[in-house]
Amino acid sequence: MADVSTLVEQARQGRPRAVARLISLIEGDSPQLREVMAALAPLAGGAYVVGVTGSPGVGKSTSTSALVTAYRKAGKRVGVLAVDPSSPFSGGALLGDRVRMSEHASDPGVYIRSMATRGHLGGLAWAAPQAIRVLDAAGCDVVLVETVGVGQSEVEIAAQADTSVVMLAPGMGDGIQAAKAGILEIGDVYVVNKADRDGADATVRELGHMLGLGEARAPGDWRPPIVKTVAARGEGVDEVVEALEKHRAWMEEHGVLAERRLRRAAGEVETIAVTALRARIGDLHGDRRLGTLAERVAAGELDPYAAADELVAGVTSSA
Repeated sequence: MADVSTLVEQARQGRPRAVARLISLIEGDSPQLREVMAALAPLAGGAYVVGVTGSPGVGKSTSTSALVTAYRKAGKRVGVLAVDPSSPFSGGALLGDRVRMSEHASDPGVYIRSMATRGHLGGLAWAAPQAIRVLDAAGCDVVLVETVGVGQSEVEIAAQADTSVVMLAPGMGDGIQAAKAGILEIGDVYVVNKADRDGADATVRELGHMLGLGEARAPGDWRPPIVKTVAARGEGVDEVVEALEKHRAWMEEHGVLAERRLRRAAGEVETIAVTALRARIGDLHGDRRLGTLAERVAAGELDPYAAADELVAGVTSSA
């Protein structure tokens, strides 16, 4: 069994092995998970969490690496969670974004972790919220969360980040139309990467037009900027950081940052509670109560909603 208090203290000192061990305990759903979370709770809350999302091929990893460089130049400690598809064989991260950020591997002020989705939908790994808390408690000033390549419905990053960056690139077909019902509605900052390609200006115009068709904004509301970048050459990255800092300042001024973090905490608590309840219900598959209720539903004696209410009431009363 790991000594959680020692690991937390070492993580606070910036020791990467301790950070890695804590995240591994989370990913492995360790019996010590509750002890880890209890130790981290009073230490977290200082990091600025930035989500980077977009369709496959827009340059998320390259852009994330460029953002790390920019924040390190500003003297900030940076944590990166790069969420990858899972290997169908090992369940581990398939792409390993750490390879694409190898230039930061020897920097003690940067911690990079690839996490596998392990079948979790929404563009994130199921353990991402707790892993963010580890990096936060370990003293990271900024935590960059790079999602797996997402489609229009995979918008979970908006619930986990303080600021969401949505990335696009020209020449990727009808990408804006495909994404408009989902990720184009969650962005706080929009980035058109690979802006040295033909069609970049057209992509910016189309994106601006679509954002203009969105819900009306009152005076003083945040208006998401569109920034053009060539991340592979570091062009436009400082402008992205400037946009992120402006959004953070706006959120702090209007109380939006505290509201988002409160909503994030509520969602995390709800998810843990629902997962626990689902596990208890799963234990009832061989239980006579579930079988009896199923028989009554099949016979038309009871509707499935009433049966579910009875089942939940039975599970909670026996907890």
